[in-house]
Amino acid sequence: MNIALKRVVIISIVFTVLLQAAFAQVKAKKPVTKGSTKALVTKTASSYSEPWKSLPTKERLVEITTDYGVMIARLYDSTPLHRDNFIKLVEQKFYDSLLFHRVINEFMIQGGDPESKTAPEGVRLGAGSAKGDRVPAEFKPALFHKKGALAAARDDNPAKASSNCQFYIVQGKAIAEQELQSVYSQRVQVANPSFSYSTRQKEIYKRIGGAPFLDQSYTVFGEVISGLEVIDKIATLPKDEGDRPLQNVRMKMRLLN
Repeated sequence: MNIALKRVVIISIVFTVLLQAAFAQVKAKKPVTKGSTKALVTKTASSYSEPWKSLPTKERLVEITTDYGVMIARLYDSTPLHRDNFIKLVEQKFYDSLLFHRVINEFMIQGGDPESKTAPEGVRLGAGSAKGDRVPAEFKPALFHKKGALAAARDDNPAKASSNCQFYIVQGKAIAEQELQSVYSQRVQVANPSFSYSTRQKEIYKRIGGAPFLDQSYTVFGEVISGLEVIDKIATLPKDEGDRPLQNVRMKMRLLN
C-alpha cells in the first residue's frame, strides 16, 4: 500500500470515530418531550389511581370502595350537620365492612346499618343506628335527587330528621318534563310549597335521571362524582324479597382530603 493510500484510510477512520462521538453526544442531550410515551404513561397512571386530585372542589371527598368498584363522593358544605356527621363516622371506620343491604333497580342502593356487619344471610336489615340522636333535616332548593345523589335515610318521624348513619345513593331513571311536573304537583310541592324546579334541574332529570319524588322530604348531602357505573352494577344484583342482595356487597370508606 502506498503512502497516499495509507493517509486516505487513516483520515477516513478518524472521521468515522469523530462522527460517532458527536452523534452520541447529541442523543444524550435530547430532552424528553411532553408527548413522549414515558411521560404519557406516568400521567395516565397517576390520574387513574388518584382521579380526585384533579377535581376542582374544596369540599370534602370520600372514597367508597365496594366489591363492584370504587365511587368518590363529595360532601356538600351547604348541609354541614350531615357532612360533619358523615365525616365523623368515616374517620371512626364505622362503615368499613358494612353492607349495601337494600337495592332497588332504577331507584337506589342503601347501606350503613351497623347490624349488617355480622348479619346472617337472608336477615332483613335497616333498623340499626349509630350512637346518638337523629340528624336534623337540611333541605336545600339547590340539592335534589339526581343520579348519584348521596342522601340520608330516615324513618317516619314528623320532623323528617335523618338516620345518624344509614344513607342511600340514587340510581333512578330518566324523567321526562311532563312526568316531573306530575311528581312535583303530587308530592314535592306538598312537601314544600315554596320549592320549584330550576331549568337546570329539569334538564338533569331528563338527561341522567334520578328519583324526584323524594325531593324536599329526604336530605341530600352529597353526590357521587366518580364511579356512577358502580351504582348500576349494585342496583341490578339478584336479591331476596326484602331487597337484600343474595350475595353480600360490603363497603369501605376513607377521606381523601
